[in-house]
Amino acid sequence: MEYGHMAMTFAVICGAVVLFAIDRIPLELSCGLTVLALLLLFHIFPLPVEAGSTTLNVTKLLAGFANPVVFTILSLLIVGQALIQTGSIEKFTEIVGGLIKIAPAATLGATLIIAACLSAFLNNTPVVIIFLPILTALAARLGKTAAHVLMPLSFITILGGMTTLVGSSANLIAAAVAETAGAVRIGFFDFAVPGLLLASVGALYVLFVIPRLIRPSPALRRATGERGKQFIAQIALGEAHPWNGMRAKSGMFPELKMMTVRLIQRQGRAILPPFEALELQPGDVVMIAATRRVLMAAIARDRDLIGDADDTSDPASDRDRLIMTEAIIAPGSPRIGGTVNPERFKADTACTLLGVERHSRMMRAPLNEIRLVAGDVLLLLGTPDAVRSLRDHRDLLLLARSRAELPVPHHAKSAIAIFVIMVFAAASSLVPIAIAAMGGAIAMILIGALTLPQAARAFDRKIFLLIGTAFAMAVSLEATGGARFMAHGVVEIFAEWGPAALLSALFLLIAILTNFLSNHATGALFAPIVVSAANEMGVDPAPFVYGLIFALNCSFATPIAYQTNLIVMGPGHYRFRDFMIAGTPLILIIWVVYSLFAPWYFDMAWVAPN
Repeated sequence: MEYGHMAMTFAVICGAVVLFAIDRIPLELSCGLTVLALLLLFHIFPLPVEAGSTTLNVTKLLAGFANPVVFTILSLLIVGQALIQTGSIEKFTEIVGGLIKIAPAATLGATLIIAACLSAFLNNTPVVIIFLPILTALAARLGKTAAHVLMPLSFITILGGMTTLVGSSANLIAAAVAETAGAVRIGFFDFAVPGLLLASVGALYVLFVIPRLIRPSPALRRATGERGKQFIAQIALGEAHPWNGMRAKSGMFPELKMMTVRLIQRQGRAILPPFEALELQPGDVVMIAATRRVLMAAIARDRDLIGDADDTSDPASDRDRLIMTEAIIAPGSPRIGGTVNPERFKADTACTLLGVERHSRMMRAPLNEIRLVAGDVLLLLGTPDAVRSLRDHRDLLLLARSRAELPVPHHAKSAIAIFVIMVFAAASSLVPIAIAAMGGAIAMILIGALTLPQAARAFDRKIFLLIGTAFAMAVSLEATGGARFMAHGVVEIFAEWGPAALLSALFLLIAILTNFLSNHATGALFAPIVVSAANEMGVDPAPFVYGLIFALNCSFATPIAYQTNLIVMGPGHYRFRDFMIAGTPLILIIWVVYSLFAPWYFDMAWVAPN
């Protein structure tokens, strides 16, 4: 065992954790510096063959960047983006949205509990992929960000996975290696009682504490901060408009969910609310107030809503590529003082003017009577080329971060079918999950649910670099004997304190290491150690093996600890330190609960036998 190499490896890993945690430099740069440090370390000071099971060279240290996990996660992100882009989950979220109005917190919590129950019998990854877009949409309906629900989703599926033997592949590996080392065969539900206790305690923390700990990153706040902004939109009803025949009830139009009708213009006459028994008819101009999210969902469901979706002479009629964006009337713009003229605006920009928002007041007048002022925000709809051309209009300040592509609902059924086939193929082990995910991603692109540029934007370079960096750190720690050194050190120190103290110490060490090493590698490394430690203490190895399994599932403190953490990291806009802040207390809670429960439940002594 090369103690010099081991010490230097520990120093590099500690430095990496500090860089990730303080978040003073971009995560990508921290990953690059960490990998470079390891490459230089083992190039300048080569590791002798006898010091480890492998000779660390450039090829082995960089092998993580070609790991199947990379392609699996990036493919799953593409599939998830396709489901969102096609609006495939809209119907489900509308149903659950009705339940949310009755009991918002209970509905969201019940959805997470369902995910936890499924993860006890299915691989956690497809469960997270199934619920990720659903919970994102539910969070939006509740006025929350994705950050408030996606980390709880990852964590609660991990907790559910620690209740059965098949809940996680790490469970199976640890049980198999422990049996080879002399422990008894572990059955499907053998550790269900302590597992359910730990999962229940952990779920309380996940449901009620984590949403209060997480603060959405600046990027996510910028992306979602305008959700409540109300635009005044003008809808002209043609002969075939879907709103024709809609009748007011109790002064309102209940079918126009989340929209407020502020004015109806009919034959030059303005009709103000309340609208008693009024029926909409062709030729009416309806002024509504709604958020951009509501307008986007309504147009996605029926593009005839804006009246010109079938105008094939207009580039904005491209049913597969429509962009919604916002632009501000610039100071000094020649449009200031002029009225809003949707027809003229469309002729000038090739974009449809959907609505206007003014911070100072909510306007109640037809768009062609509203005079623009500097700072007014225009809600626009157009093709990518038309939206891109807005940059050339000096009188408009295009808000790049407001750009969003409309869902393509006519691909929704095909996208759902591909998703179901992918999940079935992965969950049934028909093919490896990497093949299923990549096949699903390519199929989504082939059917037109997602374009290549949209698929490229679903990639997250942070995930790619994190996986490669994590692999390089894990390989270095294993090859230099650092992990085994820590394991045997804990056994030697705590053996004389009794089996309960040794079990607690091993649990904490494994829980820490599994956040930086692969939980598969950690399980294979520690399984014979915990069995040997129990035999030396003269106690039943089962509680030690169960503790190993539970500790392997404490993958909460870093995004590199588990695949589902990496999956939610991009959509939730999480930083590395967010996982440390929210996940570290959960690890300590699970550790304390098992340390107190196991000695009582398994009748284990707190002092060493004479």
